[in-house]
Amino acid sequence: MKKIINWFLNPPITGQSSILIIRLTAGGVFLWEGILKFVYVNQGVGRFTKLGFPNPEMTANFIATGEIIGGMLLLLGLFTRVTVFYFIIEMIVAMLSTKIALYLGTSPLPLPPAPPKDGIWAVLHEIRSDYAQTLCCLFLLIEGAGRISIDFIIYTSKKIYSMSKNNPI
Repeated sequence: MKKIINWFLNPPITGQSSILIIRLTAGGVFLWEGILKFVYVNQGVGRFTKLGFPNPEMTANFIATGEIIGGMLLLLGLFTRVTVFYFIIEMIVAMLSTKIALYLGTSPLPLPPAPPKDGIWAVLHEIRSDYAQTLCCLFLLIEGAGRISIDFIIYTSKKIYSMSKNNPI
């Protein structure tokens, strides 16, 4: 267990600076999707109610708050691995809770506006942004936040501190 916690809290610091682009993509989308859940009832409480989630108001607000805070953390590159792990779990739950019913043609949500309206092609079309977000998060889980991040600053300052502690001047 200690190794797992250490892996999450000590991300690699050798990642390219261009990882920032992936962080900005994923973080921005989660941030504005979280805000939308508060602003538009059909995206938050209404959606969770239609999907049959228990206590939909609390669930929607919890998810929205997590997306806003997590989105900001990704934009900053802070606690990146922990944040994207949360988002990967969230995206898997989101896909399973909405796309299986779409495949079966039993979705309580409005059907897509244009064909295909159900079946595998409808699922593949509707899942595209969930799929992209999940893969962005998986990339960040593996590679870390990159050099342009607060994770990088924290980790390198810890390293410098431990080196100076072991070799006093």
